[in-house]
Amino acid sequence: MNFDKARHNMVTQQVRSWEVLNKDILNAMLNVQREEFVPVSQRKLAFADMPLPIGHDQYMMKPVVEGRLLQSLELKPDQRVLEVGTGSGYLTALLATLTDHVHTIDIHQDFVDATRQKLSDQGIEEVTLEQADFFDFKAPVKYDHVILTGSLKKLPGFVFNWLKENGQVFVIIGEDPVMEARIYTAPDKYTTYFDTMVAPLIQPQDDNQPFNL
Repeated sequence: MNFDKARHNMVTQQVRSWEVLNKDILNAMLNVQREEFVPVSQRKLAFADMPLPIGHDQYMMKPVVEGRLLQSLELKPDQRVLEVGTGSGYLTALLATLTDHVHTIDIHQDFVDATRQKLSDQGIEEVTLEQADFFDFKAPVKYDHVILTGSLKKLPGFVFNWLKENGQVFVIIGEDPVMEARIYTAPDKYTTYFDTMVAPLIQPQDDNQPFNL
């Protein structure tokens, strides 16, 4: 399989057709080797328009969702980002390509360890990786963006303590079958960007719920 050609087709035929037109995002998705962030058994499906299983009953987002997520954030090269839900590490790699620094956390230690190796293999630096639970996390600094890769019924207010002035939170709010991708600038102020479906973040009272994508 020609991965370079498949990656190019993914960007031009899937991501761009879903109104992702930001050149920096498209270039990042062309250059970051998505196939290296999926299980070896799934590599031939790395560029398919479908979620991919990555272990722990978790799934990698579809490329079009990752592209729309990134475009909605309007990221800048000098910004710092907190990603909640490292998962496969692919979105982490894209964020690191587009911003100054990414701090990513995941409840699964093996996801964190695997991502650390994948980023090293691709020469992607300026990433802090940490095993942590979102609901117990203590932010060491403030961020321009907080990005949650799993869904919630309601965004908890403590997240806004992690933001710089004029910072933003990306989160997918709702329940199956209706979820909205939103960006919050305050607890009562948000903009909806698109509809999608992702697994929920683990809640403290229910350890059996799926978490990261």
